[in-house]
Amino acid sequence: MTDTVATPSLIKTLPGAAYTDPAYFTAEQAAIFETMWFCVVRSADIPDPGSYRTVQVGRESLIISRARDKSVKAFLNVCKHRGARLCTDEQGQVQRSFQCPYHAWTYGLDGKLIAAPNLTKMPDIDRVEFGLTSLPVREWLGYVWVCLADEPPSFEDSVQQDIVDRLGDLDSISHYDVADLALGKRIVYDVAANWKLIIENFMECYHCATIHPELTEVLPEFADGYAAQYFVGHGAEFGPDVKGFTVDGSEGLDKIPTVADDQDRRYYAITVRPQVFVNLVPDHVIIHRMFPLAADRTVVECDWLYLPSVVEAGKDVTASVELFHRVNSQDFDACERTQLGMSSRSYREGGVLVPSEHHIGAFHDWVTSMVGTPRQEA
Repeated sequence: MTDTVATPSLIKTLPGAAYTDPAYFTAEQAAIFETMWFCVVRSADIPDPGSYRTVQVGRESLIISRARDKSVKAFLNVCKHRGARLCTDEQGQVQRSFQCPYHAWTYGLDGKLIAAPNLTKMPDIDRVEFGLTSLPVREWLGYVWVCLADEPPSFEDSVQQDIVDRLGDLDSISHYDVADLALGKRIVYDVAANWKLIIENFMECYHCATIHPELTEVLPEFADGYAAQYFVGHGAEFGPDVKGFTVDGSEGLDKIPTVADDQDRRYYAITVRPQVFVNLVPDHVIIHRMFPLAADRTVVECDWLYLPSVVEAGKDVTASVELFHRVNSQDFDACERTQLGMSSRSYREGGVLVPSEHHIGAFHDWVTSMVGTPRQEA
């Protein structure tokens, strides 16, 4: 899809319709979000049997819950009787079952149909067949990943391969012991922008000197415009006078003890398609999960994770949270301003990428390989 324009220094972007056309967004929901592994909740968000969260993945509402044996289950949030939505709250706790509020069809925590009015008079009903529609589930990095595809892709060759492609191996991320970290802060952002704009922004640092003064103070190389994600295995080094990954460069929290010496005082950013950003620093990990809800709306849940001892002791995480909260706010404001231009006739054919952004072209190629090229309006 990518090609050069007037000069080899510039390559074309996706056209504006890729960010505004509801039909193209629907095609992305079907071809990307409903076929790939999608990171839905943190495992600790559903700690006990019967605890659940509802999430939107593609065109489907899902129930992510924990069964009586403590295993994680994922179901389509649809009653098999007449199609009513079972759970309307974002999160909750049930004792033994999910009950449809319409006709009281009742499902066990394993999804099996266990009760309904006059069910005993209908002995021919298969309680598994008429149970909730279950989905494949994986737990990794302390998060639950779900796939809506009838035949899910290999988790190792998709999710984990994106980590390998960025860091060079899986062992590098294992040093951060992400699954055993504790949630220190969560902020939810409702961004009036297309999900691809958020990914493109995260992948490049051509904008960093312009809108991220705090970040470039901590990571001076970002001021030069080259994103660390472009280089396999490279982590951006803290400035010489910077003590921690904090808004003012002050001392951070307790270092994760298994972080390797060559990872110390470095920041690693990773994009896991289609909707996860992983940010690694020596004393904490930041995970972004995007939930694309419309062509021009994306909800982003951002978690700051620390050693359990840091969270349990009530240590002040404000300085480290504030740094990336500012980065997020600055980035999302830029994405929202960019979204406003996507419907302009000036952007009908798209824009251009400068050399330090050329790797975004590979992302555009991937999107068009999955979905195709959007229909151009006259």
